[in-house]
Amino acid sequence: MRLPLSARDIPGRVTTGGYVLHSGLTKLNGKPETAQAFHRMAVGAFPFLKDIPPEKFLRIVAIGEIAVGAGLLLPVIPSRLAGLVLSGFSGGLLTMYLRTPSMHKEGSIWPTPAGVALSKDVWMLGVGLDLLVGSSD
Repeated sequence: MRLPLSARDIPGRVTTGGYVLHSGLTKLNGKPETAQAFHRMAVGAFPFLKDIPPEKFLRIVAIGEIAVGAGLLLPVIPSRLAGLVLSGFSGGLLTMYLRTPSMHKEGSIWPTPAGVALSKDVWMLGVGLDLLVGSSD
């Protein structure tokens, strides 16, 4: 049986998948204060999320991250599909970064100290696009 990924895809999938999976597992049992802070930041960028209770929102995000991370780690998931999902996930994070003025310097894409953690998610977009367009599966 041939797996739907090439050897060149493994490093990006394992490192990114492990990181995203860990992030989701950490959020799964997040404290109410964490849920409120995360929800507040997300609503600032995506106002339509305001009606979702913070704790439920954090749980949805956690489950989504677990699914994305697991999909990257499972070798039966084709790399192009994994890349598409990761690109969408990281694109959402980067959109939140760009829509939150306190995250980046005025008139610039470069982060403020508050935005460094989220701005670094650009590397996930790079891995996702690489899997999407560079994969041989």
